[in-house]
Amino acid sequence: MTVLARAREQLTRTPLLVLCLAAVLPGVGHVAIGRPFRGLMFVFYTLLLGIITVHLADPSRSLLGRYAGGLFVYAISVMDAYRLASHDRAKASTGQ
Repeated sequence: MTVLARAREQLTRTPLLVLCLAAVLPGVGHVAIGRPFRGLMFVFYTLLLGIITVHLADPSRSLLGRYAGGLFVYAISVMDAYRLASHDRAKASTGQ
């Protein structure tokens, strides 16, 4: 393994960096830790539930209320990416 590959692996396994990536764009944190399908799944459900709640919510509701379904999945996505990165880092440090 080259030095560049090791540095990239260490950088993407940093839970705080993964948290920032996941907060900027849904699914990117999962892609950074090597779980692209899981990231794509979160993006799909974020968009799907966002669209559903826009159509079902009363037009007088706030922006947050109209997109509540998508924002809920987005929040779970950010927490999940951080949790997985923390778990991977702990696993790598113990050598398992």
